[in-house]
Amino acid sequence: MTRLMSMLTAVLCLTASIFTAQGAVAQVAEDVTYIQIEAQPSLTRAQDRARDYASILPDVNGFALGAGWYGIALGPYPRAQAQQLLRQYRVQGQIPRDAYLEEPERFRGQFWPVGASAVTAAPATPPQAPQTETPQTEAAPQTAANLPEPVVPDETLRQAQRSEGLLNSDERKQLQIALQWAGFYEAAIDGAFGRGTRRSMVDWQEANNVQTTGVLTTRQRAELLRQYNAVLDGLGMRIVSEPRSGIEIALPMGILAFDKYESPFVHYTATGDIAAEVHLISQPGDQTTLFGLYDILQTLAIVPLDGPRNRRNQDFAITGGNDRIVTHIEAELSGRAIKGFMLVWPVNDEERRTRVLGEMQASFRATEGVLPMDASSGAQQAVDLVSGLAVRRPKLSRSGFYVSSDGIVVTSADAVSSCSRITLDEQYETEIIAQDAALGVAVLRPKSPLAPISVAQLRLDTPRLQSDVAVAGYPYQGALGAPTLTFGTLADMAGLQGEVTQRRLALEALPGDAGGPVLDAGGAVLGMLLPPQADGRQLPGNVAFATASGAVNGVLSRAGLQASETSGDAAMAPEDLSALASGMTVLVSCWE
Repeated sequence: MTRLMSMLTAVLCLTASIFTAQGAVAQVAEDVTYIQIEAQPSLTRAQDRARDYASILPDVNGFALGAGWYGIALGPYPRAQAQQLLRQYRVQGQIPRDAYLEEPERFRGQFWPVGASAVTAAPATPPQAPQTETPQTEAAPQTAANLPEPVVPDETLRQAQRSEGLLNSDERKQLQIALQWAGFYEAAIDGAFGRGTRRSMVDWQEANNVQTTGVLTTRQRAELLRQYNAVLDGLGMRIVSEPRSGIEIALPMGILAFDKYESPFVHYTATGDIAAEVHLISQPGDQTTLFGLYDILQTLAIVPLDGPRNRRNQDFAITGGNDRIVTHIEAELSGRAIKGFMLVWPVNDEERRTRVLGEMQASFRATEGVLPMDASSGAQQAVDLVSGLAVRRPKLSRSGFYVSSDGIVVTSADAVSSCSRITLDEQYETEIIAQDAALGVAVLRPKSPLAPISVAQLRLDTPRLQSDVAVAGYPYQGALGAPTLTFGTLADMAGLQGEVTQRRLALEALPGDAGGPVLDAGGAVLGMLLPPQADGRQLPGNVAFATASGAVNGVLSRAGLQASETSGDAAMAPEDLSALASGMTVLVSCWE
């Protein structure tokens, strides 16, 4: 009996010791950490560096850090062992002097080893500590039970100065950029830590409640950069490799999704509340193609006209903004391929826009491959689309006609009402130099002189009633690309209320014809077509009105202009009349 009791006691003691050991291991597993040794702004570069470290060190991992950065770390290890390895690897020169301990929750998706998934609940089996040449006194082993709670010390001033001395020029500039963003630095971004930079470091340290030394420690530099990159949280910046288009670039894939290929674009559209777009540019071509692309892109609705443009021999950049969006485009000719990108971002979000743009510019890389000109996936074809992107359209378009050899134009007053910009043939900008609302006449001057094919001659004598007339204009507001003639007769020498400044016509005109010249059979201008009356009366479809040429001439005279005059009932062949009318008639567009 005594022997049996002794055996039971031994079994219970052994069981208790096993559970105690397991509890100690669990306690250690809960307090694990990593040694972060390096960070790279490119996934490709980070993979290369992880591969290099893995050839000489165990337990190498690669994680996304957010904001387009990728970290390389060793571990996970129990904290005390991680601290010991950190010191010894530094002494051996196997890791950078500014390596530090980092918590597992600061890491995101794991990219190295390939196919691995980070496990932070249990530490890796720690490697044997590398031996140094310094002899060490053998110490009594410590267990988890008697190991003191490790404290990760911050660097001393001398240590901070040494670790700072290991920074390269780009890393030093990045710190200045972050200090500038934080509002502490205003001088040049030159990588030189002079008095201004030191003062800004003191101010940052004071604002962050740490000792003010004027030299940032490794952890302080990491915190400054973390604050700087926090604006990108949630955007999911990551490297996107596009082998089909031959482009590698960092994109905010937390708010975008691939849409389709539509040469020369790869379209990425918004998936949430941030109305952003990215369109990668890839096409074969030469300098002529590059210059043509530069012109075409500026016709797109998503490329506002206000903003700087810069075109050089091998590249161009376009920035445009309005009250809704800011768009930035860059493209470059390299060999026989044109590569670039377009970023469209909503207004009033400049901090995130400029940061995203900076990440895209820094990471952009042209690789092998180019999107062929016929590449598409469900392309929508329309005359007002360019590769799936809407062409900018005016608010309205009307007709006008040249009255001088340097391009002065007469048009309908409604064509120039509430416009931010007025153009001739959608490309030549103009200014209003005279306007008479009662007569419905406006006079425009192009901002650069033009040379029209033909110029109107105003007929100031009295034409015959029921004589043939024709209106030249753009009835479909420019959709046909050239003016057309609409024929009719002169029905009355006055308006319905007896207005002597008007002529009533018997012809069927459309709104786009308004502002166009009314010509007699000999090509002389009898007046300017007015838009349909908006006084609530329903007139027959073939009733139209024009401001008489004499009244038009009066508006020009009051503006200090003199038009060509003529008289008589001359006649010309229809084809000659059509050519004359086409040469003097111009499309007038009003833009928002």
